Amino acid sequence: MHTTSPLHAVTWLLWALAAAACVQLAPSPVYVALVTAIAFLVVSVHRLDGTLAKAFPILVTLGVVFAAIRVALTALTTHTAANPSDVWFTLPQATLPRILGGFTVGGTIEATVVLQSAAQAFAVVGILAAFGAFNAVASHYELVQATPRAFHEPGLVITVALAFVPSTMAAVQAAREGDRARTGGRVVRRGRLLRLAGPILESGLERAMALAESMDARGFARLDRTSSDRAAGWLGMASMLALGGSLVALVGRSSAWALVAAVTGMVGLIGAILLASRGTRTTRYRPRKATFTDVWVAVVVLAAPVGIAVLSARGNTTLVWTATPLRFPALSLGPLLCLALLAVPAAVSPLAVSAPASAETSPSSVSSALSERAAT
Repeated sequence: MHTTSPLHAVTWLLWALAAAACVQLAPSPVYVALVTAIAFLVVSVHRLDGTLAKAFPILVTLGVVFAAIRVALTALTTHTAANPSDVWFTLPQATLPRILGGFTVGGTIEATVVLQSAAQAFAVVGILAAFGAFNAVASHYELVQATPRAFHEPGLVITVALAFVPSTMAAVQAAREGDRARTGGRVVRRGRLLRLAGPILESGLERAMALAESMDARGFARLDRTSSDRAAGWLGMASMLALGGSLVALVGRSSAWALVAAVTGMVGLIGAILLASRGTRTTRYRPRKATFTDVWVAVVVLAAPVGIAVLSARGNTTLVWTATPLRFPALSLGPLLCLALLAVPAAVSPLAVSAPASAETSPSSVSSALSERAAT
C-alpha cells in the first residue's frame, strides 16, 4: 500500500465517472464484470494506506447484498407468465390490499424475471465498485483543494462527512480489540452488541465535538458576505430559474425557447461560480497541480465512455443484454477495446512508499488538517 497516489484526485474522479458512464451505456453483465475487474485491478495497484481502502470490498459486498434483495423482491412481485417453460417453481401467493399497491406477492418464479433483474442489479454493483475504488485510491483532501473557491465550505463539509466511514470502522476495530482484551482473548457473544455499541457511539460523539470545537475556534464560515457574494447569489438564482424555464419549455414542446433558456442558465451559473470564487478570501496551502500524466490519463479514460456512446449510436447490439430470448451475453471487440482504456491508470507506476501514513490517509488527521485550514 502507498501513502500518496501518482495521479491527482480529480483524475481519479474522472476515471470513476467514466467507469460509471460505461456501466450505464453498456449494462451487459460481461461488460459490467469487466469494469468491476478493472476496478479491483486499479485498487490492487494504487491502494492508499488508509481505512477507506479497507472499506472497498465492504462497499462491493453491500452492493451485492442489496442486489440480491432487489432480485428477490422483483422475483416475488413480477409475474409475466409469457412462457410456461420459464417458470422455475411456484410459491404460495397473497394479494396485498389496494392501499399497499394491490400487487401479488409470491406465485410463479420465472427465469426471465430473475435473470433480467439480476443483470440490472449487477450494473449497480459495477457503479459501486467504480466509486468504491475511487475512495480507495484518491485523496479527498486533494479533491477539496481542487474545487472552485465558491465551493470550499460545502466541499469541506462533504469531505468531513466522508471521513465518517473510515472513522467508524476504526472505532469498531478498537472496540472489538478492547472487548477481547477484557476477556483474555476469549470470544463472549452474550451482550457483545451492547459492549461494542457503547464505545463506538461515545468515540463518535467525542470526535464530532472535537472537530466542531476546532472548526469553531478557527472561525469556520464566519467571514462577512461581500458584494461579490450577493451578486453571485442573485445571478445563481436567476440561472436556476432559467434552467427550470428550459424544462417547462421542453414540456411545452418549445425547443427553441428551451435551448435559449438552457444556454442562458448554464452561462449564468458558470458566471456565478466564477464571481463567487473570485470574491472568496480563502487560501490554499500548497495545492497539488495536475501533471502531464494526469492530463493524458484523464483524456484516455474519458475516451472509453465516448467510444461506447458512439458504438451505441451506431447500433451495437452487444451493449445491452435481455433475458428474452434467453441466451449468453454476446461480446464485441469494439466495446472491449473501449473498456480496456479504463485500465490505463493501473499501468502508471505507483509512487514509492514514504515513511508512515500521512495526514491524507488518516481519517482523524484529515479532519484536523481540514479544520485547521478552514478559516485561512
